[in-house]
Amino acid sequence: MKVLKKIATLVTLVITMLTVVACSNNKKNTTSSVNIPKKISKKTTITFWNAMVGPLQNNLQELTKEFEKQNPNIKVKLEYQGSYEDIKSKVQNTLQSPNNLPTIAQSYAGYLYTAAQGGYLQDMTPYINNTNVGWGSVNKSDINKTLLEGAQINGTQYGIPFNKSVEVLYYNKTLLDKYDISVPKTMAELKTAAKKIYEKTNHKVVGAGFDNLSAYYTDGMKEEGYNFNSKINFAGSASKNVIKYYANGIKDGYFMIAGSQKYLSVPFANEQVAMYVSASAGEAYVKKGLNGKFEYGVANRPSKYNMARGSDIYMFKHANSMQKAAAFKYIKFLTSKSSQLKWANATGYIPVNKEAVNSAAYKNSTSIKSPAVLEQALKRLYNFPVTKNSETTFNDVSSILSGILSQAKTKNVDSLIKAGKTKFDSDWKQ
Repeated sequence: MKVLKKIATLVTLVITMLTVVACSNNKKNTTSSVNIPKKISKKTTITFWNAMVGPLQNNLQELTKEFEKQNPNIKVKLEYQGSYEDIKSKVQNTLQSPNNLPTIAQSYAGYLYTAAQGGYLQDMTPYINNTNVGWGSVNKSDINKTLLEGAQINGTQYGIPFNKSVEVLYYNKTLLDKYDISVPKTMAELKTAAKKIYEKTNHKVVGAGFDNLSAYYTDGMKEEGYNFNSKINFAGSASKNVIKYYANGIKDGYFMIAGSQKYLSVPFANEQVAMYVSASAGEAYVKKGLNGKFEYGVANRPSKYNMARGSDIYMFKHANSMQKAAAFKYIKFLTSKSSQLKWANATGYIPVNKEAVNSAAYKNSTSIKSPAVLEQALKRLYNFPVTKNSETTFNDVSSILSGILSQAKTKNVDSLIKAGKTKFDSDWKQ
């Protein structure tokens, strides 16, 4: 028996040692063993799958040309793939032939969850910490820390934030001033202000609305103390509070949803709604749509929290060492102070670069109004939880809520919520 015990102890010790070595080697393979060239010594081409269209694509092209001029050995092939959902689908379909994947891609973290789990994504940490292509360390990075953490999947830094936005409140300043209504700072104040506008305009102007119903629900649940995950009871009391806040406003006429118009910027420009919550990145479209018809204002989302949205840039493992180094130099260029100032002022996306956000050139921007409120918005910032099926479920919440709110005047809301719960729960189990 003593001999058997000694043998068992020895076996346990050997297994433990092998496990430690394996873990050590595994860690080494993801960080220190990454081969990062000191410079791009030969002509190198990288591909970038992106979802930028129209003016956004034009601005991305201009920045890319500037980068290529500074780095003559690097050629960046910008390959437009459609929407973020299209990029997700194409990546999923290409995982079986990883050599056909791009060098880098623009995406939400949740859309690449499967790719990360399968080992197809490159951990960015070694590149961030590298003094030649990166910043020297994560702490020396110029990127907003919260946004950087939002590009992690299961704690690994797979992405670098690029085109990010927060939600803001767009309001008809001319109308609010006319009726001496203060800009709301809380959800309770938004409800009160919306009611006043609806009443004072003899029901001709709806008080307020929310563009992104998925973001509305997620932020609302965060206010209630719940992160967006599969444990949420869609028919529970907290969820009902969030849904009925909006549904009651629609029944009484002082709230509205975009419906078939998709965005509330259209009824806002037509003076059919006085205020609405939407992405800061949409301000350029708001300004263009108004064409000086009335004075508009931009304020912080009237809530305690503000969820960061927009996409990051992710790198795939299959690329060779020179391509990866070139790609990270490009990413670093896109997120530099200079590039982010140009990008933010031209598009309305918030700068991911801390120096750019704090610069007078951004704060005193005359092209858009959102920079003036961004400092407070960043203090309220939190990241969307990245888990399996979180992004897919998040997107579906918009259609679930739209179905409930569009029938709020004619049907029992509790019954509609109960039906919505079935769809919500099934999305998490895909």
